[in-house]
Amino acid sequence: MYMNVFYIPYLLLSMKIVHVVEPFASGIATFVRSLVENLQEDLHIIVHGEREQVMKSAVVKQHFPKDNVRFIRWKSAQREISLRKDTVAFIELYNILRRLKKQFSIDAVHLHSSKSGFLGRLACKMAGINTVIYTPNGAPFLVKGTRFTNYLYKQLEKLGSVFGGQVVCCSPSEWQAYKALGINAVNINNGVAIRKDLIKSKSNPLITKRNTNELVVMPKVAGGVLPKLSPTARPPKFRVVTSGRIEDQKNPALFNAIARYFEEFSDFEFCWVGDGILRQQLTSKNIIITGWLSSEESMRLIAEADLYLSTSLFEGLPFSVLEALSLKKPVLLTDCVGNRDIVNKGLNGNLFRNEDEAIVKILQYYNNQDMLKVMGEYSRQHCLQEFDVRSTFASYRDLYKS
Repeated sequence: MYMNVFYIPYLLLSMKIVHVVEPFASGIATFVRSLVENLQEDLHIIVHGEREQVMKSAVVKQHFPKDNVRFIRWKSAQREISLRKDTVAFIELYNILRRLKKQFSIDAVHLHSSKSGFLGRLACKMAGINTVIYTPNGAPFLVKGTRFTNYLYKQLEKLGSVFGGQVVCCSPSEWQAYKALGINAVNINNGVAIRKDLIKSKSNPLITKRNTNELVVMPKVAGGVLPKLSPTARPPKFRVVTSGRIEDQKNPALFNAIARYFEEFSDFEFCWVGDGILRQQLTSKNIIITGWLSSEESMRLIAEADLYLSTSLFEGLPFSVLEALSLKKPVLLTDCVGNRDIVNKGLNGNLFRNEDEAIVKILQYYNNQDMLKVMGEYSRQHCLQEFDVRSTFASYRDLYKS
């Protein structure tokens, strides 16, 4: 069935790696694309689902290399837990993997995200595929849902580990979470390429000039009076940016609450690069929603911002934040798994626990923009030392070989 999909030259590539991806969009798609781009001597076969409400797979594929990658649609894959639908998805995935095993000498199967990880490990075990790697990229049991939901996710992760495969966490705090469950895992930090061409002064048309004679006095929040804005002249608007799917995990309601505090002041602009099913929660008048942009356009907007803000409930190790570090951006992140592995307090940014803490920090940054430049330099240095894409994917290739 698949013989006409691949050509003989692909058989000459060094290793044959199958990636199984249910949410083929956003951060996970970025992760898989990075693997493909940095392991160019290998053939990558991507078995993927479709989330059209986030981003069509045809659009995602356009950003992948052409020479060493082929795609197979996993038609029955879907996000929700459903015994009937997941059984159908499992049978389809098992048949795909079994046929690929007959056609190639598969070196490794890499499973991305929790649904792929559970169904994929069972399918690999039944198909007799031994080298299996599972990267959660955000542990599902860290979702702040009901006790039953979290318990269910924990039990599914434990059961999935019985099927075999190596769990690879992408941050130390995620690794600690799996260790606490009694699941054997290793940690390989996510990594990004360091670019110089996007680091420049602000020039994007989203930015507008402010009235430099304006003097504003900040109202009160719980715990006291916040710092006043400096009345001295400022350059273009102070832009706070975030990036990703507008969904529960990213906590858009908190992003909106923070932005709403600054709504009456023309000095501030908030930008969400991306889109999603919860965009209606972003109602503050000073928020710009860009929709889905190319990787180049997204990085340019981040490069031209003053501060990167993450309001996520949990993360693996978010690529968008790592890219912000590489572009010399200070970061202000919720104190959660994944995020806390990125921040060196006061050096490249800060963590916050609630809306008020975030507002206080934003005002401090606004009034000390020379400090932001120093923090941005440290962000880039920190990224080079801890999140270099070259060491990340060299480690993954070693796992594929083993």
